[in-house]
Amino acid sequence: MTTSDHKAKGDAPDKAPKGREGSSFGIIVSFFLIGFGLSMAVGWIAFPKLLYSEKQQPFDFNHAIHMDLVDEGCESCHLFREDGTYAGVPTLDQCSGCHEDAQSDSPDEEIFVNEYVANQQEVPWLIYSKQPDCVFFSHAVHVKTAEMECAECHGDIGTSESLKVYRENRITGYSQDIWGANIAGLKKNTWDRMKMDDCGSCHLERMGSKGPCFQCHK
Repeated sequence: MTTSDHKAKGDAPDKAPKGREGSSFGIIVSFFLIGFGLSMAVGWIAFPKLLYSEKQQPFDFNHAIHMDLVDEGCESCHLFREDGTYAGVPTLDQCSGCHEDAQSDSPDEEIFVNEYVANQQEVPWLIYSKQPDCVFFSHAVHVKTAEMECAECHGDIGTSESLKVYRENRITGYSQDIWGANIAGLKKNTWDRMKMDDCGSCHLERMGSKGPCFQCHK
């Protein structure tokens, strides 16, 4: 039978075997899954490590030891001034009152006494909770008026025996503690991050409103 006879009978043209079509589809799906997996690995594992640089504090600090020696908890060192403003990180004068001379054989205390107290030089601490310059935050309003516990925003740092590594965003220059360790911004605890959404949610829960923009942005 000739080719023309096939055409006359309306035979359909030859088609690719079904097995070959299935194989091609499987290859496409495999490449997609591999690409998706690599993208997720880069986005969730590699990118955070590239985004943040790790920095060490000038020397280590044991909060637990100091909490056992003070009477007023956190406010013994992180105090409010007479005009109600918050002093923040303790100054050299506050610390040197107890550490004019080393009180132990701790190498970190020796660094503090020999390099900072002896030279009357303030310690250049890296601030984990430093907010962007456009943000105004009043500790007095939250601690004195709202009677919030420090741990609600800072966690149970008073029991820590060592300072954690400071991770700085290479783009913004702010601590990872602001955005949070989870790259997606998810959190389990109130102190896992310090974003605007977290402040707004707390205000809504306690006050019934997130408040106007100028309340935090002056």
